[in-house]
Amino acid sequence: MFNIIVVAIVVVVAAALAYAKSRPDAFHIERTTNIKAPPEKIFPLINDLHSWMAWSPYEKLDPAMKKTHSGAPSGKGAVYAWEGNMKAGAGSVEIADAAPPSRVNIKLHMIKPFAANNDVEFRLEPKGGGTDVTWAMDGKYIFITKVMGLFMNMDKMAGGQFEEGLANMKKVAER
Repeated sequence: MFNIIVVAIVVVVAAALAYAKSRPDAFHIERTTNIKAPPEKIFPLINDLHSWMAWSPYEKLDPAMKKTHSGAPSGKGAVYAWEGNMKAGAGSVEIADAAPPSRVNIKLHMIKPFAANNDVEFRLEPKGGGTDVTWAMDGKYIFITKVMGLFMNMDKMAGGQFEEGLANMKKVAER
């Protein structure tokens, strides 16, 4: 009986790992909100990484987080690095390109809790007396994140953080 249970567990684990391996290699997460402010007022909140402290949901994950800014003061070449607790992790963002006041492209380099390199884009489009602000991220799944995806919805988790950040940005920009 014990042998049957062990074999059943091994088969279930092997099937789960095989299923995880078959999942897509890339992901795209995107959220949009409308902010009652012109793109020219919102753009600096994204393009100046110092301004992220006013709206980024990641700033609250670790009050003792170590933060450094380097490179350009804002725009292309601006870099923000952090090292925090397990929730915040460690990594950096660098503005790779910016087209005022409509787009900011960022390279996200995560070190902890696991290594990842993702592309982040903020798009600002005037619409309905305000601005549609879209926060999007594209990247590659590594095997461990494919396995994690069996137990948690990565789009819902990161997308929820994007929604929180956009809501915070809305409050700041609409003041």
